[in-house]
Amino acid sequence: MPPVANIHHGQAGPSTFDKLKMGAMMGGTVGCILGFMYGTINIFRYGAGTNGVMRTLGQYMAGSGATFGFFMGVGSVIRTDVADPEIREMYLQAQRRPIIWRSHQAWRRD
Repeated sequence: MPPVANIHHGQAGPSTFDKLKMGAMMGGTVGCILGFMYGTINIFRYGAGTNGVMRTLGQYMAGSGATFGFFMGVGSVIRTDVADPEIREMYLQAQRRPIIWRSHQAWRRD
């Protein structure tokens, strides 16, 4: 699914929460697939144990999907660009070089 474009012609782009959900869904899907592959290899190598094949494979998939989904969700929120011009202006003011004023006449060169 392609990302939604930020169009400012009366339409609003996805919110931060929407981006969190999308990142968590993508990460969860990828994590489940990787957990399926890793779990299958481990079950073939070491056996399923007392839980059985399906439960062991499900644990691998759920653990991997939850972990990867969490980090993808957090990463997509961190990467979200803030479009508010006031916040951008405050950031630029905080990053600029300080201005030093000479207040006393003895300090001025004329």
